[in-house]
Amino acid sequence: MSESSAGAGDIVAAAATTAAGWRRAGVAGAAIGVLAAGAAAGVAVERLTVGRGMRKKARLALDATGPYGSLRGTPGRALADDGTELYYEVDEVEPPQAADRYGSAESAPGPATASGTRRRRLFGRKAPAPVTVVFSHGYCLGQDSWHFQRAALRGLVRAVYWDQRSHGRSGRGRAQADGVPVGIDQLGRDLKAVIDAAAPEGRIVLVGHSMGGMTMMALADQYPALIRDRVAAVAFVGTSSGKLGEVNFGLPVAGVNAVRRVLPGVLRALGSQAELVEKGRRATADLFAGLIKRYSFSSKDVDPAVARFAERLIESTPIDVVAEFYPAFTEHDKSGALPAFRDVPVLILAGEKDLVTPSSHSEAIADVLPDAELILVPDAGHLVMLEHPETVTDRLADLLVRGGAVAAANVGEHGSTAQQPGRR
Repeated sequence: MSESSAGAGDIVAAAATTAAGWRRAGVAGAAIGVLAAGAAAGVAVERLTVGRGMRKKARLALDATGPYGSLRGTPGRALADDGTELYYEVDEVEPPQAADRYGSAESAPGPATASGTRRRRLFGRKAPAPVTVVFSHGYCLGQDSWHFQRAALRGLVRAVYWDQRSHGRSGRGRAQADGVPVGIDQLGRDLKAVIDAAAPEGRIVLVGHSMGGMTMMALADQYPALIRDRVAAVAFVGTSSGKLGEVNFGLPVAGVNAVRRVLPGVLRALGSQAELVEKGRRATADLFAGLIKRYSFSSKDVDPAVARFAERLIESTPIDVVAEFYPAFTEHDKSGALPAFRDVPVLILAGEKDLVTPSSHSEAIADVLPDAELILVPDAGHLVMLEHPETVTDRLADLLVRGGAVAAANVGEHGSTAQQPGRR
């Protein structure tokens, strides 16, 4: 038997074993098993033509050469109200000429004094704080999911990228360690802590993908004065204001309803056996890669390095974190908070073929914010900012101009990531 056919048999067998395990949970478990087996069968087709060793080498090569997620800024840490340490990075604006920054050479700071310090004030007034763009990422991702937008905007705007609690470089949620479930309201308070630490002054632009957009809605719900007084513009990317419990993920309704009933309990059980489950995830990497690709992208010609980058982001989220966040989405309902954004420029953008937060959810947000710009990207899935980065960056750049975060003259040169590091 060839390695490729043996590999196909392995993955189908693994799926069958998985299905058998799920069947012990009843009819709903069987439904999950069928879905897993179907996904595995699709992966098996690829494995018939590509050997296991070759696939492993390809993954290692992509990991070694792919520059995605390599951009770093000045690190900082904020403390959430429960003591969780939240990690963020700041990309500062590239220093312009003194005459440009202060309006004229006469108003620029004076020369260094004998003590080596430079005068920062003129007639008791300091230069206004720049507009800060705060990027919030989605579920099972991290701040690096904004790689292309970060590459395009780097040096043009002051930007803050942060990792949600229990994601990326942020600390494990302390409240969750004590058994307190994660709620979207908690994430809104986390965002407030990051803003207080990283952008305590000046206007801000809020940009959020998926769970990050929900986080922004929770911020508005709890801190409406902050939105009124400081927010200059808002971008909602592939997100929802509620009714996520009705999403069918592109699957038959009966099967999805069965899965939905038991999934929280199954995830809790898996989370309690995190070490064993993580070994299983590694052993069935091809199966998970197929599932991740299906629910992240729509295009058939996604750059393999980008697809692998998405896998690495999602794989890095521990199963117990996956489990403790999941229930928050079915409970999420922040449609009542959306009117807080009516007086600022708003961009609502989604992939037309998003199976996780369908574009109809973006249209529902636009119904509440009729003056917002609604962009539905054809042939795009949930990770639209990675799948079609130029489109997302172009629309975001336009929003930043409207929000006063960047000059229009600069956007023309940096609105596309085609020539940025990490884009082929």
